[in-house]
Amino acid sequence: MLRRNISWWGVLVDLRLQSAKQVKGSEDKERQMECTVKWTGSGMSFLAETGSNHALVMDGAPEAGGRNLAPRPMELLLAGTGGCTAYGGCTAYDVVLILKKGRQAVAGCEVSLRAERAESEPRVFTSIHFHFRVSGKQLKPELVARAIELSKEKYCSASIMLGKTAAITHDFEIIET
Repeated sequence: MLRRNISWWGVLVDLRLQSAKQVKGSEDKERQMECTVKWTGSGMSFLAETGSNHALVMDGAPEAGGRNLAPRPMELLLAGTGGCTAYGGCTAYDVVLILKKGRQAVAGCEVSLRAERAESEPRVFTSIHFHFRVSGKQLKPELVARAIELSKEKYCSASIMLGKTAAITHDFEIIET
């Protein structure tokens, strides 16, 4: 299995070296995004290259013709939501930034997401639950709650978009470091 993953990363590194390009420096770079998705020709694997010159692989479930070599597209959407990298990433980014601006001694932030999808096509997310684990010294629970709420309601574009079809809930725990 490790060999297979190394092979995929080799493809990504080769892709980035072969197709390195300048990221557009326009003032619209935050409003306009680009991405090219190409079928690899194998199973249900796809290679995506973003306008900021990053690449990632997506694959399907074995029952849908995939080989389970990479995350599924909807898993990436969910992951991105967590970090704004779509939603998970986006909201974690917001929470850390808001807490830092509030002079909280945040040391870590991890978000676990659990989502449910509609039973029929187009199987959109119908509910998404975020569980935040925020660590730091003497973090104030009310400020952590406020940071999460601000992200959900005001700053996280992925969360706001997904909130149009999904009930979004959250909870959090604070870990003293």
